[in-house]
Amino acid sequence: MIKYLQEEKIDENLIKQLEEYRKNHGLANNDRVIKPEYKYYGKEVLEQAIAALLAGKNILLTGAKATGKNVLSSNLSYLFQRPTYNVSFHVNTDSASLIGADTFKNGEVVFRKGPITEAAENGGFAILDEINMAKNEAISVLHATLDHRRIIDLSGYDKIALDPNTRFIATMNYGYVGTRELNEALSSRFMIINVPNITSDNLDKLLADNFPTLKEKYRKAFIDLFISLQTKSENNEISTKSVDLRGLIGAIETIKIGLSPYQALMMGLVNKSFDEFERQIVLDTLKSKIPTDITESVFDE
Repeated sequence: MIKYLQEEKIDENLIKQLEEYRKNHGLANNDRVIKPEYKYYGKEVLEQAIAALLAGKNILLTGAKATGKNVLSSNLSYLFQRPTYNVSFHVNTDSASLIGADTFKNGEVVFRKGPITEAAENGGFAILDEINMAKNEAISVLHATLDHRRIIDLSGYDKIALDPNTRFIATMNYGYVGTRELNEALSSRFMIINVPNITSDNLDKLLADNFPTLKEKYRKAFIDLFISLQTKSENNEISTKSVDLRGLIGAIETIKIGLSPYQALMMGLVNKSFDEFERQIVLDTLKSKIPTDITESVFDE
């Protein structure tokens, strides 16, 4: 992963400090230190995130769909070699699901620790996915955890001080059903990074890295298709439903199994839109970029 940072031309001083951190605080053999399936490509964003985490700050990743916020989060946890605790927020998220609650075990009341408490005690990186899905009053319990106090104060229990290595990485999308504005008190506790749309060059690196035998002409065609859909979404011609990077990668994996590129991309991108007018725009874009009658293998043998 350090070689990957060097290839992305990340500032050498940041890489040196990260290596020093890993040497002193890394837990390479911990079963929660998980190597990410995909690498995140984006020099500026990586530098901002690494610098903030080295400084002991929490970060909030904002941006549109398919910008790689979750991929970046898992990459950062692995780069710092710290255990990862994933928390998916939803409208019914409450303090008990974050911090923990009393429960019965072996006939007695015990405290069942939540993921935030586990991360706090073990010096983990807590990834707070879609943090603006939860009600503000539910996550206000995190204020003392996220600011300079760095504590969890449980009623009826001892106060828990955060391990010095504990970090919080939150992600959020605007415009999804159920999302809301993040209140100022919470957002002020994060360093905020706006994650831009993936560029064609970075998408090329991602696909070449994960599908090394994919023929170049087809890799370029898939990139052209995705960037075209991304541009149409930016211009409000279509929604973000079909601008689905997971869908593109899933389609290519399905092509590798043996399905035709056209059918795979129908499943991975076109059929993600349920509005017939929008679906037709996406379908027309697909037909203009990918032939419907490809007979040769799109992968090198």
